[in-house]
Amino acid sequence: MKAVIICNGRIENYLFYNKYIKDADFIICADGGASHAKKLGLKPDVLLGDFDSLKRDDFAYFNKMDIEILKFPVNKDMTDTELAVMHAADKGCDSIVLIGALGSRADHSLANVMLLKRMLDKGIKGIIVDENNEIMLINDKIVLEGDSYTNVSLIPVTERVEGVTTSGLFYPLQNATIEMGSTWGISNRFVCDRAEVSITSGLMLVVKSRD
Repeated sequence: MKAVIICNGRIENYLFYNKYIKDADFIICADGGASHAKKLGLKPDVLLGDFDSLKRDDFAYFNKMDIEILKFPVNKDMTDTELAVMHAADKGCDSIVLIGALGSRADHSLANVMLLKRMLDKGIKGIIVDENNEIMLINDKIVLEGDSYTNVSLIPVTERVEGVTTSGLFYPLQNATIEMGSTWGISNRFVCDRAEVSITSGLMLVVKSRD
């Protein structure tokens, strides 16, 4: 089951996200993400959070609908986005797309990227998307569709990532080791419609982007 979680970060081109939303079986709004859902004309399955960032009018708008609303205290040990991820996992979702997960708050943006690890640990395919990027976390291999993206970056998030092998990219790697903090994997480029990246140990962020 595929879930889309709408967060309270930056969304500018709402039409861009239709391709992700139309394939969703389950839609969750994390707190202020409900304001984005309203602009998208969506009726989510679940609205959850402490609602400290959701406009009162927008809460009232969704409160009139037949949707599940889960309210949490402001003082808690998880962000609203993590609560949404855990809820989707509990519902049996095996694929989660986060939209509106990046924005002006670097701490929230980084924390949301790190939630990809929580998803990976649960066997969930996680992806963060905005208008210019798709961010994934791998511990083995991934096939990347170029679509309209031009760049691929590989960013280790463990002390080292070993056995890095790529195909379909301008700068090929064969059984390479990339250490955390190295920029070796930044700004590779698609040379065909599809690319593959594989590793034998460690964890690595894979970022598709366009300028």
